[in-house]
Order: sequence, then C-alpha cells, then structure tokens
Amino acid sequence: MKIAVDFDGTIVEHKYPAIGKERPFAIDTLKAFSSAGIKLILWTAREGELLEEAVEYCRKRGLEFYAVNSSTPEEDLFHDRNRTSKVLADIYIDDRNLGGIPDWGTIYEMVLKLRQPIRRNRPWWKKLFRR
Repeated sequence: MKIAVDFDGTIVEHKYPAIGKERPFAIDTLKAFSSAGIKLILWTAREGELLEEAVEYCRKRGLEFYAVNSSTPEEDLFHDRNRTSKVLADIYIDDRNLGGIPDWGTIYEMVLKLRQPIRRNRPWWKKLFRR
C-alpha cells in the first residue's frame, strides 16, 4: 500500500513558506504506517530549497519517505520534463480534502480499516447457478 501525504497543513500547521508546528501525532502516525510496511510519499507543492527543508524536518524526527513528489524513488524530479506531477498512491492525505482533514487518530483508524482484507461474497452471476 502507498500513501501520499501533503506537508503544509497536514503534517505541520499551514505557515508556508515557513514550516509550522507539527500537527499532533502526525509524525508518530506516519512512522507507525511506515513500520507496518506502508510506503509513504511526500506529496507537496514545495520545491527546491523549501522542499529540502520539509524533507529534512521530517528526517530529523525519524520519518523517511519512500519517494518525494514522485510515485517511485527512481523518478528524477528535477530533470525529467515528461514526468507528471500526479503521484500514484492508494490513499491521499491532504488538508484540502473535501470536509478538511480529520485528526491523526482518526486517520490511523481509517487506514487500518482499509488494510483489512475485504471479505468478498460470491459474484452475483454465480448466485444464478446455485446447486
């Protein structure tokens, strides 16, 4: 599973271009996801030096990302003119979600529910041919 997570307003309070205070439990929750094998992508409008500051902010707190503003670590952010800015993930966590961003405890619970195996019923068409 991959989660793309925004920085400003999501991991930290929105004070762009400065870095705001950490939102309660954001780093700890993301580190728990990473420890559980979830690949984290930092997905932010920051670029250049501001992006480096955000990555370093997280790194100093023990949070490493699978990729930064890209779907995979192999994508070259700075030289590939054909690269799309859209990252591919299973879940996107952003303060600009419809309805805003919930607290990180709620986010944690939502992700755990999504990771549980889905119990599939028999396909509808197989029910037509019961024996």
